Amino acid sequence: MNDILKGYAKAATPELISRFDGLDCGEIYAPVIDLLPTTPSRIADIGSGTGRDAAWFAARGHDVLAVEPVGELREPGMRLHPSNRITWLDDTLPALAKARRHGVFDLVALCGVWHHIDHRVRQAAMASLSAMTAPGGLLIMSLRHGPAPKGRRAFAISPAETMDEAVHLGFTLIRQAEVDSIQPENRALGVHWTWIALRRTSQKRRLPQQR
Repeated sequence: MNDILKGYAKAATPELISRFDGLDCGEIYAPVIDLLPTTPSRIADIGSGTGRDAAWFAARGHDVLAVEPVGELREPGMRLHPSNRITWLDDTLPALAKARRHGVFDLVALCGVWHHIDHRVRQAAMASLSAMTAPGGLLIMSLRHGPAPKGRRAFAISPAETMDEAVHLGFTLIRQAEVDSIQPENRALGVHWTWIALRRTSQKRRLPQQR
């Protein structure tokens, strides 16, 4: 994970920050936008980068915990999006140890993050996300497929495995959508996304005993 964070830190030029921050959140979240909270809620934005999504959520009346471990993204984001509705935090998956101290959230969102989480720790990471999602709350994730930029290592994602891990932790799938990248240069490279929305409906299921 450290090499990926260093890759983002190295790539965090003013041009990249401007490009990341300039993307339209309404277009990004279009596959799940009708599921987002419409009344003031607590939202955790995991891997918030420059705070683009956090600021969009805050402008809609929500209180947002913006979790971003790369200082070269987090600090410009704090300057770009000053808001008393956003609490910034330096923390990272899989443990999210500091973020979990902030309690549970009505929505936990991961936009373009899961492909950076190593297969070996995804179960632990999902358990952390489950612990942060309030009963009845939503976990929304965008899963990236396709080549990653140089220096920002990615791992292949199986949507089915991701959903199975979530179901064993008490989530129920309520939406799955396949979409192309909204960025023309990524679309030309074959980058596409699976959006999944999961509602936390029960406690962790007991796994079958090994025989």
